[in-house]
Amino acid sequence: MPVSDCELTQMFEHVLKLSKVDATQSVAVLKSHYSDPRTVRAAMDAAQRLGAKVYAVELPSFNHPMAMGNDMTAYCGDTALTGNIAAQRALEAADLVVDTMMLLHSPEQEQILKTGTRILLAVEPPEVLARMLPTLADKERVMAAEKLLKQARSIHVRSKAGSDFRAALGQYPAVTEYGFADEPGRWDHWPSGFLFSWPNEETAQGVLVIDVGDIVLPFKNYSREQITLEIDKGFITSIHGGFEAEYLRDYLKYFNDPEVYGISHIGWGLQPRAQWTAMGLHDKNDGMCMDARAFYGNFLFSTGPNTEVGGTRKTPCHLDIPLRHCDIYLDDQAVVAAGVVVAPQGSIAS
Repeated sequence: MPVSDCELTQMFEHVLKLSKVDATQSVAVLKSHYSDPRTVRAAMDAAQRLGAKVYAVELPSFNHPMAMGNDMTAYCGDTALTGNIAAQRALEAADLVVDTMMLLHSPEQEQILKTGTRILLAVEPPEVLARMLPTLADKERVMAAEKLLKQARSIHVRSKAGSDFRAALGQYPAVTEYGFADEPGRWDHWPSGFLFSWPNEETAQGVLVIDVGDIVLPFKNYSREQITLEIDKGFITSIHGGFEAEYLRDYLKYFNDPEVYGISHIGWGLQPRAQWTAMGLHDKNDGMCMDARAFYGNFLFSTGPNTEVGGTRKTPCHLDIPLRHCDIYLDDQAVVAAGVVVAPQGSIAS
């Protein structure tokens, strides 16, 4: 259902309060011509209502010659901020940046965060922002799960579709997303509600099966047939199936980069207001489809870059693939059983 401008401003005021914005803070709104003007306006109005010093940084759009499609996650690394030191400094000067154009996976974003500036990404349609308006309970649920993930030294994922995947953990940190940026140097995304880490290098092994109904992003398609990925020493070594497997193979091959086959972050969804079915009700150009990444009990794995946590894979191709109906074990303790969150108690939605 449509969201009014007044409601959108009120929602931004709520999220900015959760992000510790008050009269002592400065807020920069990063935008380009493709940013939703209602989102930009609501962010600026809400920051002013809270007494913050607010300003806009507008950059020209950026299109790499290899990029395909309009999805903001379909080409990672270079952005309109690349090489624009003056604009980067303007963003570093803010306490909080509201990103309405997408800096994720860029080295410039990592540099901004290292200064202590917080970043909140907001690129979904207003109706999606409204349905998944973040709460303190969302943070508590994700942080409860983070305690287990930080302690875990292995992950094992199985499914009736045939997935049987293992990896060692501990080399890379656990990362949480709960919808607001409330600590210095924190990046978050409204809406969200999940957590993840990365496999230790060369330890991801086994098989992951994309089953009928699972989602491959940024394609924004529900799979109509099974795709089997064989994984050895951290990399996808073969992709089996019918047409959809062929399509995926050809897409990855296009980048002519062996790093695109690396297994990137792995984790699970903890947002009960995110819906597996929501993608089918939106145009493919409507935001990033955060419902798919965050829906409760999914197993979300990705491919490609790991530079945001100090890894060496800087590659432009990044897939996010949420699977349903999986069992997820951390050090042999089940946290998700057949797509239902079972532990820890604090991560279970009431």
